[in-house]
Amino acid sequence: MTLHTTIRAAFAILLPEISPVAISMCSAGTALFVIGILAAKRDLVQARGLNKIVVLSNMCFAIPLAVFGAEHLAAAKSLAEGVPAYVPGHLFWAYFVGFALIAAALSIATKIQLQWSGLLFGIMMFLFDAMIHIPRTLADPHNRISWIIVLREMSFGSGAWILSGSAVEGWGARGKSVLITVGRLLIGSAAIFFSVQHFLHPALAPGVPLGKPMAVWIPARVAIGYLTGVILLFSGICILLAMMTRSAAIALGTWIVLLVVYVYGPMLVAALLAPSTAVKVEGINYFADTLLFAGVILTLARATPGRAEIPH
Repeated sequence: MTLHTTIRAAFAILLPEISPVAISMCSAGTALFVIGILAAKRDLVQARGLNKIVVLSNMCFAIPLAVFGAEHLAAAKSLAEGVPAYVPGHLFWAYFVGFALIAAALSIATKIQLQWSGLLFGIMMFLFDAMIHIPRTLADPHNRISWIIVLREMSFGSGAWILSGSAVEGWGARGKSVLITVGRLLIGSAAIFFSVQHFLHPALAPGVPLGKPMAVWIPARVAIGYLTGVILLFSGICILLAMMTRSAAIALGTWIVLLVVYVYGPMLVAALLAPSTAVKVEGINYFADTLLFAGVILTLARATPGRAEIPH
């Protein structure tokens, strides 16, 4: 190996490829983290025990939306290819979704017009399922990843409707009840389905079990997978049957947050240090997806009456 080659290799390690898309996504997530913490500061001081984690539900929800919104704006041309062929103006919709996601993230983090941002984001998620994911799944019904994506998008939309229904200035009693009940049923169903996938594929990255395996350097990978499956199963059954819903949602949401910190956090750092932009973006997306799933579960906990209720 020549000296020139050695120097280039050293720089590649010390200064990984600069990716505008990854920088945009990380910057948006960081900004919403600051906004979310400032907005939740008062409630965090007042909350006790695990209720402090429940207080962070809006922030956990908003950060991923900002990350995905920044991705749509920074990589609009590539994401426009996912728009169905029968829909005109592919590039327009890529940008539109990007701005809509960022607007929803700001609304959810600051709790301004929450009933509308939650409702509209939920509708968007269900439209994505109806127009993109469900047709793909029906075309290849044996593909487990397709089913997971359908249920993941449904859970995201359900969490958004629960946010909307639980907004203080939101809908009437009947409207709130419908939004929260529909959300609870879909979230419980998704949790049970995800639990089965964890038992079948315990070495995959936990939470939303897509195709990425946990990093080999993470200790007790298989044990984490099975434990996540158990927690998802029991919590999902409780949520689906409306039995100790708040306690089950707090337990599951707390566990998913721990996975984000101790599993996806290190995997994100490793991805950002990789030279490939695709690897960076994938690492950010997995981190944000799982954080959003945690936000969905914690949103359900926050919307469910309990002894220590938290201001919405």
